[in-house]
Amino acid sequence: MSIRDLFQLALGRLGTGKLRTALTMLGVIIGVASVVALVAVGQGATSGISDRLAGLGTNLLTVNPGATTTGFTRGAAGSSTTLTVADATALGSLSGVQAVAPQLSTSKLVVAGSLNTTTTVIGTTPGYLTALAYTMWQGSFLTQASVDSDLRVAVLGATTADDLGLGASSVGTDIQIAGLPFQIVGIMQAKGGTGFASPDDEVLVPISTAGALLTGATNVRSIGVSVASADQMDTVTAEITATLRQRHGLTGTATSDFTIANQDQLLATVGSVSTLLSVLLAGIASISLIVGGIGIMNIMLVSVRERTREIGIRKAIGARGRDILAQFLIEALALSLAGGLVGIVIGLAISLVIGVIAGWGFIFSPLTVVAAVGFSLIVGIVFGVWPASQAARLDPVVALRYE
Repeated sequence: MSIRDLFQLALGRLGTGKLRTALTMLGVIIGVASVVALVAVGQGATSGISDRLAGLGTNLLTVNPGATTTGFTRGAAGSSTTLTVADATALGSLSGVQAVAPQLSTSKLVVAGSLNTTTTVIGTTPGYLTALAYTMWQGSFLTQASVDSDLRVAVLGATTADDLGLGASSVGTDIQIAGLPFQIVGIMQAKGGTGFASPDDEVLVPISTAGALLTGATNVRSIGVSVASADQMDTVTAEITATLRQRHGLTGTATSDFTIANQDQLLATVGSVSTLLSVLLAGIASISLIVGGIGIMNIMLVSVRERTREIGIRKAIGARGRDILAQFLIEALALSLAGGLVGIVIGLAISLVIGVIAGWGFIFSPLTVVAAVGFSLIVGIVFGVWPASQAARLDPVVALRYE
């Protein structure tokens, strides 16, 4: 018999027991849908995190304070207070540096009329807008004059402005930060992001004003450095290290009292972790496929038992063992492939819903679909070979006498 005839015969036999066929396919459907959906979720999460990190700035290096050591006790990372605005100014003069943004942050109650919100207030300089890749929606950003004169001016993030019910007409009006009046000079364009540490939920004020009126600190929490091009990241990192060690009087083997985080390294780390997570999730979901394959094997063994006389008749009129083997193997393949196709559709639908809810959109990977189809075929072959070989080895005389 030709392959086409065998497929027609297999589909005809499976169609005679629609409920049993559907239940047999269910395990494969669940397995394939789980693999497709979980891999898509892993890729979507990776994409979302990468976008968030990329949105922090272009070719960004972040200089953070190191840890303090008192006696034999080492403090937490970032507990050192050695970074200053003067350090940031010195870094801004290095070759390859596009913009520098020292940051001094605190959490304060912000009030506008009858509305209020507790949010992050960041003292910074005009370089913040470029270094962290923000754009203005209304008004203007902080100026060097506002920093030099300790002015009480503020730029709002998009989320903070929404929380306070402030729109375009609010530029020029006053809000209160920790009970002190500040004039709104601008509102930034939304970057996107929710939850803790959202890039849109913040208020920016001159760093000199923040230090004098809100925190009382003379040091900075971090310094963002935007590098002009990606191929200069390593060179600028070395220059920053050398400059800060010299400014802080660190010589020889003395431990640096600062750390430098590379955005590209963070993206690579996130990518590797997310890939490992996707593989792990896909592996867990594949267990369902194995269960589905066992179900296919069980039903095919029952089918061989039920069709013993049919096999005997086919062999008596000239069917060879390999014809019987091919017939039952193709039935198993048809079951697993049909279940796989249905599972792919369901898995893509689930990933679409999760992507819309999570905010990273629909992630479609052709490779995942191809792998799911291939996995389904492998399940059909692996778990269909034994029942098919059992049918092929039946003695036609014994099979014809079977009741």
